[in-house]
Amino acid sequence: MLQGIDHLIIAVRDLDAASRSYEQLGFTVVPGGRHPIGTHNALISLTDDSYLELIAFYEANPEHRWWAALQRGGGLVDFCLQTDDLVADIAAFRNAGVTIDDPRPLTRTRPDGYELRWVLAIPREGHRGVAPFLIQDETPREERVPRQMTHPNGVSGIGTLTVAVRDWATVRGWYSRVLRQPGQEVRRDDLEAAGVRFTIGPHVFDFVTPTATNSLLGEWLQSRGASPYAATLKTASGRPGHLPETKTLGAKLSLV
Repeated sequence: MLQGIDHLIIAVRDLDAASRSYEQLGFTVVPGGRHPIGTHNALISLTDDSYLELIAFYEANPEHRWWAALQRGGGLVDFCLQTDDLVADIAAFRNAGVTIDDPRPLTRTRPDGYELRWVLAIPREGHRGVAPFLIQDETPREERVPRQMTHPNGVSGIGTLTVAVRDWATVRGWYSRVLRQPGQEVRRDDLEAAGVRFTIGPHVFDFVTPTATNSLLGEWLQSRGASPYAATLKTASGRPGHLPETKTLGAKLSLV
């Protein structure tokens, strides 16, 4: 069963510069380490059991699924969901019409030398970025997720992830079958869009399609394809509003 967001992926060109920029926005940023596929990361851990992953390439890897998105500006590029039954959830997505690969292993070596291990099930091209990738830890999850979860800006968790899609009815069919709930039709006047909303654990997902020509969401779909568009972050003490994209390095994030 899907439990909610494990983490959001924010692709950046320079990891050190991105870490400093997010620290200036009031986040506690923890170095994550290196993956053997040419990426390294820094993590912003949240009290709702999710985190933001700042990820950059220390070696060119044009075959990687996030490389092309980074060349088009980076920012939010993907999302990972937690599951308590990886095999069952892979089968559920496949039965709903999503092409998703079998689990494959990945590792990350933390700065202290500890090697983290997990397996990922990743949707194939065409479904990637709208259907999630799924994770199952082999080493303890509490070793993968930083324990520093308090932030000067008061952010405590992820609120709503907005995903731009070309046909929300098709996406509704996927998630309705997997989650065994119909979802709620929504209008997003702020984006000149309409679609469907699902709640998974503590997190809300809006899968929306533009309703007007030349809308910002339509431009996004033309340039970036169906993919995560924006996310809200819950804060009790910070000032609500959009975070400047010059500081988030292209990620559309808002405090609520």
